[in-house]
Amino acid sequence: MNKTDRQRVVLEIVNTNRVSSQERLRSLLLERGIEVTQATLSRDMKELRLVKATGADGVGFYSSPEEWDHTPALASLLPTLFHSADGVAHLLVVRTMKGGAQTVAAAIDWEEWPEVLGTLAGDDTILIILRDPGALYEVKQRLEVMARPD
Repeated sequence: MNKTDRQRVVLEIVNTNRVSSQERLRSLLLERGIEVTQATLSRDMKELRLVKATGADGVGFYSSPEEWDHTPALASLLPTLFHSADGVAHLLVVRTMKGGAQTVAAAIDWEEWPEVLGTLAGDDTILIILRDPGALYEVKQRLEVMARPD
């Protein structure tokens, strides 16, 4: 089974069951004849932007927030919208194509990178505020690598 089909099944399972752990999700996949490693499942869940929500009963379960369906993945946006990045200390300025900054900033926010405190976006410029100035080069490089088409 290819990745796309496997991820489609993961979403189907999560949307129709209250799955409280990755191990339970692996078990449900196995019942459908899909064997997957924990590492692969973790990557799939990150790419699908699954989050752990808490029900009224206090029990956590994985879900796919509806609003995320309208926020494209950062890796799919950067190759067409990214122009450049430069910064100093805690501040990284990202330049995008006209009209692309807010969409890219929202995608950066959804990534929930631990180094990023927050973003501010205009029309073609994003200010990324970093928690630690030592992370500037790493975040800048991560964005530049994602922006390069394979």
